[in-house]
Amino acid sequence: MVVSRKQIAPECNIFIGGTKLKQREQFKYLGTLISSDGRNKVEISSRIAQAKRSFQKMKVVLTNQCISIQTRQRALQCYIEPILMYGCEAWTISKQTQKNLEATEMWFIRRMLRTPWVAKKSNEKVLKEAHTKRSLLNKIRKRQATFFGHVMRKGKMEHIVTTGMMEGKRSRGRQREKMLDGLTKWLNAGRVTQALTAAMDRDVWKDMVANATKQGT
Repeated sequence: MVVSRKQIAPECNIFIGGTKLKQREQFKYLGTLISSDGRNKVEISSRIAQAKRSFQKMKVVLTNQCISIQTRQRALQCYIEPILMYGCEAWTISKQTQKNLEATEMWFIRRMLRTPWVAKKSNEKVLKEAHTKRSLLNKIRKRQATFFGHVMRKGKMEHIVTTGMMEGKRSRGRQREKMLDGLTKWLNAGRVTQALTAAMDRDVWKDMVANATKQGT
């Protein structure tokens, strides 16, 4: 695989024992789909689909009105959300991806309440009936921040990959948003450099993550 921003990826010829390896646009590594464009769109879409399939398998329990909504929400958090959030520590969440994740969260809640779309109830009203608030994106950001803090303080190869700079000129047009950019905004850390500095102090970073999590609920 060649990871590139170009619409047509450069061809890479690798031979082993005289046999040419087939170049792939995506492949699964440790349960995560890696794409040649370097984006997380395919992986996140795959995670959403897997979580919905798992929800359907547990539909008898999760939509059972004889079980309290609080208990069913706990079941959702234990069995469905881990499938959805697997590997989310490395996700770069764009505005469209954020909308998709928020829509998925409401998809779960509406089905647990057995609220049809034709009922034309707003998301706010559905959340009120479920006695809950949006929390999925907040959980993802918290996991990203916790993982990022470990990576920074460990100071190994992951640290170099995250903070390293590449030589050469930047491409024309708007630059892609990085995972660290979104995390810095969520933490209200000001600049990326301030977030990097704060991450080196475990106590300071822990307080920043706790405050951001509280504000995000």
